Amino acid sequence: MNQLAEKSIGCPYCGENIEVLIDPSDTDQQYIEDCQVCCKPINFLVSESVDGELSVNVYSDDEAF
Repeated sequence: MNQLAEKSIGCPYCGENIEVLIDPSDTDQQYIEDCQVCCKPINFLVSESVDGELSVNVYSDDEAF
């Protein structure tokens, strides 16, 4: 069973740093989660680097992936 990884991201709308929990088994996945501060939908792109490090990129609705 994989443990959730805590990552700090900056909301692309309000700029607040928020802590999110990422499931390491969800690499190469895209999903939407609302910002805990401004409630706008953040697009998440989770990937894994060659050295096994989790990478989380976030985008607003008007930014391209």
